[in-house]
Amino acid sequence: MGEMNTATATTSRYARGALIATSVSALVVNANTSAVSILIPAISEDTGTSTDTLQWAVTGYSLVGAAVIVTSGALGDVFGRRRIFLGGLLLFIASCVLIALSQEGLGVIAGRCIQGAAGATILACGMSLLSASNTGKAQLRAVTLWGAASAVGAAAGPLVGGLLASTLGWQGLFWIDAVIAVACVPVTLFAVKESRDPTRSRSIDFAGTVLIALILAPLIFALTNGSTWGWVSLPTIGCFAITVLATIGFFMVERRVKAPLLDLALLRNSILVGATLSILLGSGTVNAIMYVVSLYFQNPAVLDMDAFQAGLATLPVAAAAVVLSPLITPIVGKIGARTTIAVGFIIMSVAFAALAFVQESWAYGMFVLPLVGVAAGMSLQNGPCSSISTACVEPREVGAASGISNMARYVGAAVMTAIVASVYGSVTANQIAGGASESAALATAFSWSSIAMGIWCVLGIALALLVARHVTRKPGEFEYAAAAASTSHTLTPPERVEPGAAATEPTGARRG
Repeated sequence: MGEMNTATATTSRYARGALIATSVSALVVNANTSAVSILIPAISEDTGTSTDTLQWAVTGYSLVGAAVIVTSGALGDVFGRRRIFLGGLLLFIASCVLIALSQEGLGVIAGRCIQGAAGATILACGMSLLSASNTGKAQLRAVTLWGAASAVGAAAGPLVGGLLASTLGWQGLFWIDAVIAVACVPVTLFAVKESRDPTRSRSIDFAGTVLIALILAPLIFALTNGSTWGWVSLPTIGCFAITVLATIGFFMVERRVKAPLLDLALLRNSILVGATLSILLGSGTVNAIMYVVSLYFQNPAVLDMDAFQAGLATLPVAAAAVVLSPLITPIVGKIGARTTIAVGFIIMSVAFAALAFVQESWAYGMFVLPLVGVAAGMSLQNGPCSSISTACVEPREVGAASGISNMARYVGAAVMTAIVASVYGSVTANQIAGGASESAALATAFSWSSIAMGIWCVLGIALALLVARHVTRKPGEFEYAAAAASTSHTLTPPERVEPGAAATEPTGARRG
């Protein structure tokens, strides 16, 4: 009896340690990710680096994260999730120190690219550690808390980042993040049990990881600089050509490796493809417009906010996402997933259309309702899509489907931010060259940025016709956790949960 009690206490300690280490680190990673756009003007002023160049601090992070998130999970399965999770923490700490000590924009960008790898590793392996440390209802509760911590971090990031930038300087965010990450290390070492997946192939698709980066990096270079270089210039065409060749190479590699980064057979599942593209569009457009908002709100020629005021100004947007997340699953249960997704994209399209009418005379109050609409619409479409992406495949394919969705989230953030940065920068320059005042030029640039994102959301409405057309089951307990975390991560359903928690293939799901 004593040995049994000791074993139970040990198991409970490991479960509690995993919950603390993974939830705190997820909160910090998501807060860091959402805060950086607010810091761009302060970093630009301090380092003398243009905001156009510093957009790579945002897109570079997402680019590397897209390439690494599936690979880091595979490394954890093979070599030990705690070990790789610790590596992610140490890499995150190093990147924070590098960024905080950087005197030039190049150091900030390099640090953020490293941070992209670290953040993706922490999220991917942290989720696996959490699931392996719990079973049944306890597993579902732990996943729910992890999702809540992720959502709170993403919501609080701009406000905390702005506050620190206005008091301690922009470096303060990274020093504090480093300290919190350091505190997670001993918890992970002494209170988290190591776990692996003995059934997984030991083959790691490093070639696929490199090729993802080779696809995205030149694409983002072309999108960012195309208006300056010329869209039919040799550098622009060369970048697009590299992206095309790397894409072809990626598909060739994925057909041959033992454990591919992307199971190409899943691309025949039209429901999964539609859900993944919807996640890419929804997450990408929100990240992109918030990047422009951070620049516009802090520009002296228009709203002239400081970093804290800009962070505070984004609070209604974050609050809309947090408040709506627990309501998504009941809404899906009443009107269906496809309708919810379509309504989400319609709200986003209308909100971006409203932002397209921005004038240089607009005060902050004019932006609030449209931006809240963007956040609310994204939550409505992203939550169901995250759940559907793992519900529409065979149980053995759930992990791969979740990885695809998470990769899409990073890709969307990288590509859409690059597109909007190019539109915002080129329109501003052209307007000023044409004799417009700086404030008028910026307003016009904001308007065209909103139009560009709105067009993608209109396409998202059409995608809703493809997503979930055959999924008829009612959402279960797990979907509540998935909806809460869906703005930053698609959760893999626990292997063993109570009936109704989406642990097995859902009734009514059929491959497309």
